[in-house]
Amino acid sequence: MSTSPEPAFTPSARAALKRKFLLRTTIWLAVMAAVLFGAAGTLDWPGAWVYLGWSAAVSFGGGLWLARHDPGLLAERLGSLVQRDQKTWDKVFMATILVLWFAWLVLMGLDRRHGWSHVPIPVQLAGFVLLCLGCYLVALTFKANSFAAPVVKIQKERQHRVIDTGPYAYVRHPMYAGALLINAGAPLLLGSWWGLLVGALFTLLIALRAVLEERTLKAELEGYTAYAARVRYRLVPYLW
Repeated sequence: MSTSPEPAFTPSARAALKRKFLLRTTIWLAVMAAVLFGAAGTLDWPGAWVYLGWSAAVSFGGGLWLARHDPGLLAERLGSLVQRDQKTWDKVFMATILVLWFAWLVLMGLDRRHGWSHVPIPVQLAGFVLLCLGCYLVALTFKANSFAAPVVKIQKERQHRVIDTGPYAYVRHPMYAGALLINAGAPLLLGSWWGLLVGALFTLLIALRAVLEERTLKAELEGYTAYAARVRYRLVPYLW
């Protein structure tokens, strides 16, 4: 059963949404592969193949699940990274994070090319475990929250409301918490200590976005201030 707050999508609308998702995801994965292997200068990079395989599995699997169970959320997540109702500061944030993310992939590819890092195999395997844990947390977020859009805005047309079930009963930003695990797991799997260092920068940026997003939610989303008082932690229980 769909958890989306809007009326059910027609079969033709679902089919069009699914086609858009499949095309965009395929292009995105191809670009990722080109950047990683292009920067590395070789296809002989087992960690990158595992990472891309993992990315394909979670992207296609998650997107097709949303297409079936919550097409409204899938439509939101396929929207532009810069939108009319989005906060101005978030437009700057999204543009910045996109550039940094591609630079991060290039850095890890260059690390592979020049052999700057020597990450033991068990640590790379631990990175894959972190990726899976982060993906699981993001999946729980999508299941609980049909309003988990990629941009900061109040979705008035979708009757946006506070979600306090699932992982939201423990932290206020479980998707960001999952992203932190993924940002740590990816460079470890890819064998790049330099990538892990840059991942720490992403952690700071995500934390900053969480704080700024909460200002919007407290000011514009009914019930969020009370929810924030009940659930004390933003990203990590008993820490912050």
